[in-house]
Amino acid sequence: MRVTAEKIDNHKIVLEVEIPQPEVDKAFDRAYQRLANKVNIPGFRKGKAPRKILEARLGKEALADEAFELLAPQAYSKALDEQQIEPVSRPHIDVVQLEQGQPFIFKATVVAKPEVTLGEYKGLKAVMAPVAVSEEEVNQKIEELRERHAKMIVVPDAALQNGDFSIIDFEGFVDGQPFKGGDAKGYPLELGSGSFIPGFEEQLLGAKAGESREVKVSFPTDYFVPELAGKEAKFDVVIQDVKRKELPEVDADFAKDASNFDSVEELKADIKNKLEVTASQKSERDYRNEIMKQAVEGVKVDLPEVMVEAKIDQMIEDLDINLQNRGLKLENYLQYMGTDATGLREKYRESADIAVRTDLLLDEIAKAEALKVENEDLDQEVHEMAQSYNAPVDEVRKIVIEQGRVGALSQNVLRKKAMQVIFDSAVKAEAGE
Repeated sequence: MRVTAEKIDNHKIVLEVEIPQPEVDKAFDRAYQRLANKVNIPGFRKGKAPRKILEARLGKEALADEAFELLAPQAYSKALDEQQIEPVSRPHIDVVQLEQGQPFIFKATVVAKPEVTLGEYKGLKAVMAPVAVSEEEVNQKIEELRERHAKMIVVPDAALQNGDFSIIDFEGFVDGQPFKGGDAKGYPLELGSGSFIPGFEEQLLGAKAGESREVKVSFPTDYFVPELAGKEAKFDVVIQDVKRKELPEVDADFAKDASNFDSVEELKADIKNKLEVTASQKSERDYRNEIMKQAVEGVKVDLPEVMVEAKIDQMIEDLDINLQNRGLKLENYLQYMGTDATGLREKYRESADIAVRTDLLLDEIAKAEALKVENEDLDQEVHEMAQSYNAPVDEVRKIVIEQGRVGALSQNVLRKKAMQVIFDSAVKAEAGE
């Protein structure tokens, strides 16, 4: 087999592959046998029809296509190995010559993985934010617990104010006529929540239980019901009651109701400990993100656009799967976010670019450090996957093997090891250094 490679720009390479005529003839013979065994031809047992009759029935193109499938994939793979090319895109194949009795010649245009020049990735320095939890933060969590354990108390003769809750009856009119969905009985409303048309809740301020109010508002021009958009409306509203939150006292009874602790001191100590753990995790995460940012910024690489586009495809596919798992659809999500597929791709572009550069950085470090993947590394990765999916380890291992994902798993392990090389040599600096 003869292979030549021509670089046509910074990323694309054209491989011209020529397979000798004897191999081509063998492939055509095998192609005939495969097709003959697939096709029923009247008067002949399967696999016994003469070649000319088979060609007349299926066409010579069918035989050539079958020979192509027998020859091209393996030849393309060998050509990549010979030229030491790692593709990052599917090849575009142009058949130059394919017929029995002649060499098979084809061209494969492919985008190659770009060359990566590493910058400094050892001894990088970043500040690790100190972990400190104030009494104010603890008290804020206590207040959140009080809110969650508050009771709603009917307040006789109280005038409605923001934050109050009320049960209301209402009936709405547009152009003097009631409209669909414009009325309700016993509707629960929190004043100041903004759950009604702008201006509605404000006109109920000061009202008391048993009082009636006439509320005049205008529907927004972008209201989701087109026939009401921009229209003026009048609502007749009756206030049934006024309720306010009654927050519990911060005492031992509260601690027992809100937690498993018997005292406020124990509850506060637990809250502080959890806040410190969360703050510590954030500090570590921010530190590592800064170290990785520096390492990625030091890389020199001319990034093929196809790699960024592929990463965007993957990110959108992950989003779609996540939405489906929550019973949602991507189309509805786009509508809710006020964007479309093009806008979503642009939103992801910067993150995708950084993600691709990060992968290339880690792959290059793995080479530079001669990192290896051992069987125990793969076993550990499978165990971690099983834990995250809450699935049996053997079942996850079987899926990985059956779906041909061992290579991807190995690559993931290598990248983790490369990332650890960066972190192991990184320096935690004091603020101001």
